[in-house]
Amino acid sequence: MSSFFRYSPADRPPLRIGLLLDSQVLPAFAARIVADIKECNFANVEFLIYRKPSNHTGKQNRKPTIVARLTNPKLREKALYAAYLKLDRKMKPTNHPLDPVDCCTLLSGIEQIEVDPEGKKFVHRFPSDAIATIRAKNLDVILRFGFNILHGDILQSARYGVWSYHHGDNEFYRGGPPHFWELVEHNPLSGVMLQVLTEKLDAGVVLCKSQFNTQATLSASANRFAAYWGASGQVIQKLNQLHQFGWEHLERNAVPPASYKGKHTIYRSPTNAQVARWLGPVLLKKAARYYFKRNRVDYWRIGIRRGHVPLYETGSTGHFEWIASPKGHFWADPFLFEHEGRLWVFYEDYSYPQQNGLISVAEITPQGSFSSPVVCLSDPERHYSYPHVFRSGSEIFMIPESYDSQSVDLYRCLEFPNQWTKEKTLFQGKYVDTTVWQSDGLWWLMTTLAEPDPRAGQLLLFYAESLTGSLHFHPSNPISTDVRTNRGAGRIIATTGGLIRPSQSCSPTYGYSLSFHKITELSTSCYSESRLRTIEPWDKLAGVHTYARAGDIELIDAKVFVPLKKLLP
Repeated sequence: MSSFFRYSPADRPPLRIGLLLDSQVLPAFAARIVADIKECNFANVEFLIYRKPSNHTGKQNRKPTIVARLTNPKLREKALYAAYLKLDRKMKPTNHPLDPVDCCTLLSGIEQIEVDPEGKKFVHRFPSDAIATIRAKNLDVILRFGFNILHGDILQSARYGVWSYHHGDNEFYRGGPPHFWELVEHNPLSGVMLQVLTEKLDAGVVLCKSQFNTQATLSASANRFAAYWGASGQVIQKLNQLHQFGWEHLERNAVPPASYKGKHTIYRSPTNAQVARWLGPVLLKKAARYYFKRNRVDYWRIGIRRGHVPLYETGSTGHFEWIASPKGHFWADPFLFEHEGRLWVFYEDYSYPQQNGLISVAEITPQGSFSSPVVCLSDPERHYSYPHVFRSGSEIFMIPESYDSQSVDLYRCLEFPNQWTKEKTLFQGKYVDTTVWQSDGLWWLMTTLAEPDPRAGQLLLFYAESLTGSLHFHPSNPISTDVRTNRGAGRIIATTGGLIRPSQSCSPTYGYSLSFHKITELSTSCYSESRLRTIEPWDKLAGVHTYARAGDIELIDAKVFVPLKKLLP
């Protein structure tokens, strides 16, 4: 995920990094961050600051006995949560970001110090001799992967402070457990932020914030998977920007402060009553949903209308007529393309029996319907979707999505509309919704890096001097790490007022809504955009996620939930 950010072209000395650690065993996401730093060309881990084990560590880590849980009022009050944690551990996905990783080899040969922190309960202060030793190392940044809440001079012991993750949106969640209360409160978003610590809780500079879809699960461990892995690239991204552009750049692009809106001043592990109030209704609802909706699937349809003011200008969703797909299929991801005075639509044609997608094409008739479709791209080993068709000079090209193949491929048209040949693999990796356009003499490419899975994507921007030329990684990357805006929803729209980028939201579910963003700045050094409007599903629709317009014809796609048996031949 972070390989693009491991290189800085700036001719400056490497950043000096320190790590605050409890031991050489780190959670997997933190081990990845350290590996990123070790592999980059602009930063070095220069100093390790270990917490000295206390005499009480063994007692603190020892699990309470059943008798203790029953006789101790504080433990008894949270017995249900303890039982939940035991069950949650069994539901934890493999390759979890909190799995312990022995980093002995990764950290070998680095100078270190062991610190016995001062303080009571949850707050740690560093003794003056330790502070003097740390300051003498002339560190640029200290990353916190250990110790408790930090107060005192340690917070000013590196040039750009102590950086720390907060796994939760600081506007709504202070305290913990991380990404648990989002499930309880049915919050569709689970946030992660990287901040510069101060003594005041969550009041430092927020360097960046990512938003992930809260999973439809009872497991906090499962909900943490995408959020922890997805945000693990934040550190190397911000260190890269710090090295290239300086601290002022990070401050200018920091997340603006916002008032706290959480339901509790500080969130803590839940009581028996809180667990019961949450689990009881949720389990009943899940049981009912399983019984009544267990065989329902997403059924996507393409809607068409003509002669209306564009959807991105008014937001009006009236007068769309739905095109019926053949039995056993759904149609989605429409792209319009004009050729020799005729209008064509390329789209994903998904087969339920084969559980695979291909690209079909049909002509838009004068009556506003589709002609008999023909297949233009298919492979039983690949699922094709998002057929972005475009013209370069006298030639026609297509970049379809093929996530399972882990490559972004450019196809050239041999005979329009259904004869295509692979021209070039643009790059390898798990990318989705790739969109290209021309502006100011350059080719621009936007795509979403979907690692570790499509729930944790980063929207990335590239540019090139020619369609098949070398792609340059844009310095404003990532453009978005927000699940509501980080995936494309159709081609970039050129209007008299500028360029408009459609995006889809995958919160609370995949393909839930459609947004339009005005691109306010586009150059090889800067990118910015502002949201114009969001189109949410209406009537009985469950989602809408692609938009296309050519002339006075508009297409969208939308999904409903349908029993699978009604769709099969």
